[in-house]
Amino acid sequence: MIAEEYDALARRIAGRIAELVRERNRAGNATVLGLATGSTPIGIYRELIRFHREENLDFSRVVTFNLDEYYPMSADSLHGYHRFMWANFFEHVNLEARNVHIPRGDLPRHELEAHCRDYERAISEAGGIDFQILGIGQTGHIGFNEPGSSIGSRTRLVVLDTITRRAAAADFFGTENVPVEAITLGVGTILEAREIALVATGEHKAAIVKRAVEGEVSHEVAATYLQRHRNTTVYLDAAAAAELTRVKTPWALGEIEWSRALEIEAVVWLSGVTGKSVLKLDDVDYREHHLSALLLRNGSSGALNGIVFNELIAKIRGRSKLPSGKRVILFSPHPDDDVISAGGILRKLHQNGNDVLVAYQTSGNIAVFDHEVRRYLDFVRRTAGDFGYGNDRLAPLLTEAETFQTRKQPGEVDSDAILMLKRRIREVEAISAIETLGLRAEQARFLNLPFYQTGKVRKDPIGTADVQIILDLLVESRPEIVLVAGDLSDPHGTHRMCKEAVDRALARYGGVPPEVWLYRGAWQEWSVADADLLVPLSEEELRVKISAIFKHQSQKDRAPFPGVDEREFWQRVEERNRETARWVDRLGLPEYYAMEALRVRGVGAEAKRST
Repeated sequence: MIAEEYDALARRIAGRIAELVRERNRAGNATVLGLATGSTPIGIYRELIRFHREENLDFSRVVTFNLDEYYPMSADSLHGYHRFMWANFFEHVNLEARNVHIPRGDLPRHELEAHCRDYERAISEAGGIDFQILGIGQTGHIGFNEPGSSIGSRTRLVVLDTITRRAAAADFFGTENVPVEAITLGVGTILEAREIALVATGEHKAAIVKRAVEGEVSHEVAATYLQRHRNTTVYLDAAAAAELTRVKTPWALGEIEWSRALEIEAVVWLSGVTGKSVLKLDDVDYREHHLSALLLRNGSSGALNGIVFNELIAKIRGRSKLPSGKRVILFSPHPDDDVISAGGILRKLHQNGNDVLVAYQTSGNIAVFDHEVRRYLDFVRRTAGDFGYGNDRLAPLLTEAETFQTRKQPGEVDSDAILMLKRRIREVEAISAIETLGLRAEQARFLNLPFYQTGKVRKDPIGTADVQIILDLLVESRPEIVLVAGDLSDPHGTHRMCKEAVDRALARYGGVPPEVWLYRGAWQEWSVADADLLVPLSEEELRVKISAIFKHQSQKDRAPFPGVDEREFWQRVEERNRETARWVDRLGLPEYYAMEALRVRGVGAEAKRST
């Protein structure tokens, strides 16, 4: 199943589980669920909680077995799956504690082998798993079955892959804090479940999803073993499905219903695989690559090439073709996404005399290293002495903050004082960054949305308070254009949640609806075919943009949560913006030094997917 949004997937899976629980309850039997952790299944658990509260779904007969747990890991750790499951699911429904099974990460090493055998035995005595929820890691692991796992493997202690540990770094506030080992159900145990749901969201999962679904079955990618399971359904949002043949090149599978957007996608793809510019493609190229239908629709390759070339060149918008005199809000999820992803167009819109406001949706305070705080505290203490402004309130605050940091454990939630200091660090960096682009400090608005204020990587759901803050700003500013992070690859999900808050506020907004431009985050860029606006940047303009990114010193050299890509953000930006320009050049369009790409809501990919 492919759905545009994750919520639709969560509702479908939760509905299937609810149906199964009710069916087995009526028969007086237990329902045995295999459960996963992480951000992927949280929406499923929230929907099951809703079923319990609003529709009296009875969990008293449900038995659960979790897939895995880090080792070593205490049951009450903030990072452990015991605490995660109780906080996000178990304590909200009438599940019997004796029916909950989670691998123990707090046992001595010499007891683990027996514990794993007992876990397998408990699953068997419960009658086997009726419904298993799975996510997929970027190595293709299911559970923690890393590359090399055999199809018959059982519950055991495993060593985690380096990529897996990097992907988990955000939850542990640094890769160095991620355990090296974990206990996991084996592939063989998972495949014995009677029904399996594999769930994946986000563009950062697209490549491994394609390998798992379309690749050969291999011990190098444990998820490929699911192809041999008799009752597995793969649930994907549009971003995670992006690399599947049926989505990326559906014409390769047979006849399709063509749209103009799909034609552009196909011609750009054909240009890439043949190495020819658009206007040099000929009839043979189309016929040899399963695109003869386009020749029938358009009469000849020359006619179609001309149409697509004109469509592509119309996307290019230099400063003279961008709006002027408009009211514009750029919503930035974190205090650096504006300059990282849209610094070029932000500067051009300001230069064109638009009334621009940059609205930072979250404080980004959890992404500040503790050593940055210590540096600022030392600065305040020294300057207080230099200028004699130390007082009875300042000295205890400095001592309290320094003492907390001295005794703080890795991954421990910061005190309110430290969180506030980290928030202010991000704010002054953000102001310095937009000033580098020519904007003024008063053009920055820090919204500090409540959903983010947990002090932890995992956030609360978007609530009415978050939406109201966005709505109040829309009513106050009456924007004609809003720029929103349409990023689908953000590994922590904050970007997607911030977009949800804007979408919900726009749905309630009573004024004239603004035009919505979607930019991408630090992980991916819109393709030339998918983009609606291609904004050229000169070498000097890219240099200024990178200079603005440099102002975010707390994220410089080593970002706290870089994802799997460990390059600095400015390096990713430079490569990404220059590669977009190189693609435009290869297509035979005018040559530029670099380019930013944006989507306009309702144009392009939405039309393509609707076919």
